[in-house]
Amino acid sequence: MHAKHLTRHLQAHTYHGLEPGPRLIVTGAVHGNETCGTRAIERVLGELTRGDVEIERGSVTFVPVCNPLAYTLGQRMGQRNLNRRLQPGASPAQFEDHIANVLCPLLAAHDVLLDLHSFRGPGKAFVLCGPVDNVGTLEPFAHEAQEAALVAHLGVERVVEGWMPAYADGIVRRRARAQAGDAAAAAAIEDPSYGIGTTEYMRSQGGYAVTLECGQHEDPQAADVGWHAIRQTLALLHLARLPLQPPARPMEALRLTTVVDRHAEADTFVRSWASFDPVAAGELIARRADGSEVRAPAAGCIVFPDVGARPGHEWFYLAFPSERRF
Repeated sequence: MHAKHLTRHLQAHTYHGLEPGPRLIVTGAVHGNETCGTRAIERVLGELTRGDVEIERGSVTFVPVCNPLAYTLGQRMGQRNLNRRLQPGASPAQFEDHIANVLCPLLAAHDVLLDLHSFRGPGKAFVLCGPVDNVGTLEPFAHEAQEAALVAHLGVERVVEGWMPAYADGIVRRRARAQAGDAAAAAAIEDPSYGIGTTEYMRSQGGYAVTLECGQHEDPQAADVGWHAIRQTLALLHLARLPLQPPARPMEALRLTTVVDRHAEADTFVRSWASFDPVAAGELIARRADGSEVRAPAAGCIVFPDVGARPGHEWFYLAFPSERRF
């Protein structure tokens, strides 16, 4: 099929139960090369079509491919990252802006979001969750308990929190470097709202949401992780009569606290890092082009290391044990 026929619309499948209940939305391929969510959703759609699963309460909407352009191209994004600065706009310019104008109202019409992703390097599945209940300005929230229950039943053993505060703090440091004359930082400055993706937008609309990183991009088992998580979510919310497995115990809980930007092309890691590799207090992580060292301030782990990061943009995150329990 010609690519243009794959990018002109956003496809959603909605099932309505005959009894009242919560409204769930499940999304896949927000990044076009992360196809495990698409495969997992297709598997559940097949079960619904055959009658193996029935939605009895509330409703559930499945969006197998949120970014059809990137999906068609087989790459992370089409014209920009759909999972950044996700908000509707009156003057859409890039393809993802047009998608946002459809996807955002769709998210806002639901109560709960399960967003399925995958990652580049090796590693085991994990889930990203939102903040504790708060009335602050960055990410006010009132569904901590419900979100924590969802986290605990997805079938994974690691949860990561703290995305928005870490990202916003990184913007503050980037602006300081720009004011000191760092051209790369000045070119890369973005509003903290650039950190808003699907889950952050869902919370801003009064719902709750989690991002499930199901596994490595090409790992066929990643789709199984997503499929299991969908069924567990349907069971937890009592949308379908499916067996609910007990929560994973114990869960490893980590908090992102610091984002470190790459300053120059010659900034290099001292080794090939993978997400959740442990780092000891004072351990050397990278060297800057000017010869300065980047060391871990305390014992923790490195998350989302990006050897291809552009100067001025986020290079890696540091995470440390969280006090929260799931």
